Amino acid sequence: MRFGINTIDDFDIRGKTVLLRVDINQPVDKENGRLKDITRIKGCVPTVTELAEKGAKLVILAHQGSDIEYKNYYHLGLHAGVLCELTGREVEFVPDVCGPFAVEKIKTLKDGEILLLDNVRFMAEEMTLFETKLKLTAEQQANTQVVSRLAPLADLFVMDAFAAAHRAQPTLMAFQQLLPSAMGRLFEKEYSVLAEILEQPKKPLVFVLGGAKIQDAFLMMDKVLGGGIADKVLAGGLVGNVMLAAKGMDIGAQSLDFIYKNNLGEYIEKSKQLLSAYCDRIICPVDLAYEDGQRHNISVSDLPANGLLADIGDQTIQMFTREIKSARTVFVNGPMGVFEQPLTEKGTHAVWQALAETKAFTVLGGGDSIAATNKYACEDRIGYICTGGGAMVRFLSGEELPVVAALKYAAKRFGNDKEK
Repeated sequence: MRFGINTIDDFDIRGKTVLLRVDINQPVDKENGRLKDITRIKGCVPTVTELAEKGAKLVILAHQGSDIEYKNYYHLGLHAGVLCELTGREVEFVPDVCGPFAVEKIKTLKDGEILLLDNVRFMAEEMTLFETKLKLTAEQQANTQVVSRLAPLADLFVMDAFAAAHRAQPTLMAFQQLLPSAMGRLFEKEYSVLAEILEQPKKPLVFVLGGAKIQDAFLMMDKVLGGGIADKVLAGGLVGNVMLAAKGMDIGAQSLDFIYKNNLGEYIEKSKQLLSAYCDRIICPVDLAYEDGQRHNISVSDLPANGLLADIGDQTIQMFTREIKSARTVFVNGPMGVFEQPLTEKGTHAVWQALAETKAFTVLGGGDSIAATNKYACEDRIGYICTGGGAMVRFLSGEELPVVAALKYAAKRFGNDKEK
């Protein structure tokens, strides 16, 4: 047991029916019938392989896509094929979540066999609106269809979806009310790495925060700065633009309009508070870049720009590179600009090159950060790549994640095989 949570090592697996919840949510190319990326699927392979090799009757539950905007909303047949290739084992896919077809398949599983159920978000109780509007407790979620139908068929629940650990949905946090439970190998690794950043980081620790989802950056910034966890924060991407606006600089109509049209204006005021409290530890860009058919660098002293500020500039690149290479631990969430475009990828490319070259232990997370890592082919030179964005950010902001609380509850209520 680690962190008050059971691990796979605490249970005798052979012959047991194990429900394994994973996060293999990946972008889908529906026209060509393939997955555009398989990073998250790779992450769960060690747990899947270990459980199958130990003789579990393995039932995998997973979600795919957003049920709010129906982006990448898709069945999991493609994922089963990838799992087959990566594990070297047969993974049977059933186009059902908890109906009679799925139930019968589970009942006939043999030791070491693997069954992947369909997208759990096809179930109403797994949809985001169900979660956010009803706000059911874990006990109430245990009465939902998907849990009440599947839990009686299982001996053990294993949670390996750290990337979704901040969500409060039945297949993530309700099986723990009814079954002995453990964290899988990926969950255990991600929890351990992030806990070490919070509790025993090698100093100096530098946070590199960028991207367009600045809510994530601001969720944890006060915690890591106020708690003395971060020695410095390097503000790139939209985070940097907002910080400069908070300093009273005219970042230009296009950049300011982008902030307000995306309902992010409140973060200018929050930036003022952070800069007031931690001005010596927040490193903002000294120059930026925009494009109008070609790349233009502009010093912050020469603002406003004649276009949307979409990257950090050359001097800032040098400054950020020095900070990264002089650190002992570096945490990264978000690119430095619009790295998908050739004229505005220079900052992100250079920062990722510095991450690959530094002797510091590097931890990186979030979808865009992983995409940049894949683009620049430096995944083998990053210390640890966290599969989750939202869960990682909330963990580092000091929240106890709902799934973590549920796993601790199961450990207290059911114990484990080694204690009996």
